[in-house]
Amino acid sequence: MAERLELLIPEERIRAEVAALARRIDADYRGKRLSLLVVLKGALIFAADLLRRIQTPCTVDFVSAASYGSGTRSSGIVALGGLDGLDLAGRDVLVIEDILDTGRTVAVILDGLRRHEPASLALCALLRKPAAAALDLPPAYIGFDIPDEFVVGYGMDHAERYRNLPGIGRLVFDSLEEPGAGELNR
Repeated sequence: MAERLELLIPEERIRAEVAALARRIDADYRGKRLSLLVVLKGALIFAADLLRRIQTPCTVDFVSAASYGSGTRSSGIVALGGLDGLDLAGRDVLVIEDILDTGRTVAVILDGLRRHEPASLALCALLRKPAAAALDLPPAYIGFDIPDEFVVGYGMDHAERYRNLPGIGRLVFDSLEEPGAGELNR
């Protein structure tokens, strides 16, 4: 099966939006005990760029979440790691995620974080798809609303490929049956 990339969001637009998100975060968290919780692996590049722009002192921790495997649709089962041992009690926690698709992954993460009794819990995602826009999530910082398409680049992958691309592209498959078809969305 052949696949090709079509540019959706160029590097320059991403850079400008990351700077704007950092300014909003600084304004909202000035003087607070901010903890960034980065969801690996997809949010790594976004989080690194965002962290370099945030002026508010903060701590950084990482959790891992996986539901895609090598397909383009989620298996519906979220494998989560790294929540044990986090000291977030009384802190203002901002979860940094690459993409909100159906919201299953972030819902599992947020449920796990609530047990750590943070002072506040919010979400920052670079991308949001239509299904996630309708979810009842905590206050959010959203970079871009995108169509319901499979995207890669800027940390996001397909079977561990394309993470290194500086922009974000839609991955288009040239056959009728894409990998993982029939599985649930993330």
